Amino acid sequence: MKRTLIAAACGFALILAAGACKKKEEKPVFPQTGMPGQMQQGMPGQMQPGQEGHQAMMPKGETVVTVPDSVKGKWKAVVLVVEDKTARKMKEYTVNINSDLKLPDSDLKISVGEFLPDFKMDGLTLTSMSNEPNNPAVRIKVLENDKEIFKGTLFLKFPTIHPFEHPKYSILLKNGVKKG
Repeated sequence: MKRTLIAAACGFALILAAGACKKKEEKPVFPQTGMPGQMQQGMPGQMQPGQEGHQAMMPKGETVVTVPDSVKGKWKAVVLVVEDKTARKMKEYTVNINSDLKLPDSDLKISVGEFLPDFKMDGLTLTSMSNEPNNPAVRIKVLENDKEIFKGTLFLKFPTIHPFEHPKYSILLKNGVKKG
């Protein structure tokens, strides 16, 4: 009887211990940044107010850029800051939207795409909430020796989100240049 009682007590203790140990909740990790967080409106990896504990993964597929009519034709260029990390020199370049910049003394070519003055991401769609430079972003492609090595978005306010990574150069968005 005593052995049965001890065995029952040990079994009950094991059940209680198993119930108390629950798997640690893991947050999703976004590709390219390794940042945990929520993907809805706003910045990639940024939690939205009231969304704590409700994680969503970034949708898979190709992103689509939609420039609203209120923004189309209102911006003519962007100012990019290129740093030569080895020489520790920075230089600014004004590059027209939808044009290329051959970086002097390098094998890099920067193709500047759409400029979104008030960046918003909704699922796989990148757009601008307004024509005001509240959250400026620009789509770029970087080719080295005619081979694409980067395709993404540079953010003025969040330069470390999806940055261009290269052993010698860094590229940052400084601002957009309005027409007129």
